[in-house]
Amino acid sequence: MKEINVTVIGSGSTYCPELVDGFLKRQDSLRLKRLVLMDIDERKREIVGSLCKRMLAAAGAGTEVVLTDDLDSSLAGADFVVTQIRVGMLPARYLDESIPVKYGLIGQETTGIGGFFKALRTIPVIGHICERIEAICPDAWLINFTNPSGIVTDFVLNHTRVKCMGLCNVPIDMIDDVRENVGMDAEVTYLGLNHLSWIASVRKNGEELLYKLFEEGFAPKVMANIVDDGFDTECLRACGGWPSSYLQYYYNRDAKLRHLREDKKTRAQVCMQIEEELLRMYRDEALCVKPALLDKRGGHKYSLAACSLIDSIANDKRDVHVVNILNRGTLPFMKDDDVVEIAAVIGANGAEPVPVPPVWSRHMEALMTVVKGYEKYTVEAAMTGDDRAAYNAMMLHPLIGDFERSRACYEEMKDAHRAYLPQFLK
Repeated sequence: MKEINVTVIGSGSTYCPELVDGFLKRQDSLRLKRLVLMDIDERKREIVGSLCKRMLAAAGAGTEVVLTDDLDSSLAGADFVVTQIRVGMLPARYLDESIPVKYGLIGQETTGIGGFFKALRTIPVIGHICERIEAICPDAWLINFTNPSGIVTDFVLNHTRVKCMGLCNVPIDMIDDVRENVGMDAEVTYLGLNHLSWIASVRKNGEELLYKLFEEGFAPKVMANIVDDGFDTECLRACGGWPSSYLQYYYNRDAKLRHLREDKKTRAQVCMQIEEELLRMYRDEALCVKPALLDKRGGHKYSLAACSLIDSIANDKRDVHVVNILNRGTLPFMKDDDVVEIAAVIGANGAEPVPVPPVWSRHMEALMTVVKGYEKYTVEAAMTGDDRAAYNAMMLHPLIGDFERSRACYEEMKDAHRAYLPQFLK
């Protein structure tokens, strides 16, 4: 049994008990020797941390649990660092979702101009965390859940020396849904960027089942945080795969904008309500398991993805996970230093991409290439505070585009988030 020390940065997240639950389910292969829960929000850190302590104690895990707001001390001795931070917390997400609608733009947490501003706020903070990892625990693995995960991971792998993989629960949900429908022995090819991905092939007994399943009306379940407008069958045939839930913002953008205009509450406001309800439940000293309400936050199988990946690295399992890593020739239409979301063999030395058969479509190539250009400009803008890099990012993104509208929205959002955008105030 491998003993590990894990540090969670952003441990005030109500998702944290999901992570602890995942470690408890792997006690036969992983012993969580020390768990450090770091967060700058004292109230949430203490409430969530107390439940995590009770869960570990009730399971007899024998884990030392430390709660702190000090980054440097939290990193000392860490084997794995999990980042799940939200710079500006849910009030900042509310601004990301509500301001763009005034300009006829989609406001969403991880894509479009809302996701763009989340990246601008987040990358400098992740950069500081990486500096301290390099100084204090340079051999530790950073498992990044912080959204937008693909852009954040692209920054870490190209601009720091930290060992890192980006992770998301979307791939595991989609692949499991397909295999539950056609059989667990189905060969499923998944590829894309984080929150811009497709299942491009489903093979069983040598037969390609993708288009047959289109005709049968099967589709992977939509994420709990997204209103399901579905995908037209002709849309699926045209793009050549099952899109992830987040591609509804691209393929059904008018419907999504209508929801944003008509809904009484933004998703951020719904999450605020769910979060407070969860925190109220977490205060109950008798509670020592994760509550079912947690699944309504859209984090289904989050712990499965995170703990399985950590288990594979720690125990050199060399099994396959879908992760955000450097392309390095895996997809020939992407550059080597592009972070892509693909399957990889995971072991003690990291990720070895699984060769991808040429099943992707020209549509996937084109959209991935354009959005990766947006992501690269976003990283540049976040690092430098350069308005021109920001303009280029917005002009490239399919959900932003129009220069005058996006620039007006950009200026309002930049002012609204000024407390978290010091790079733009030089």
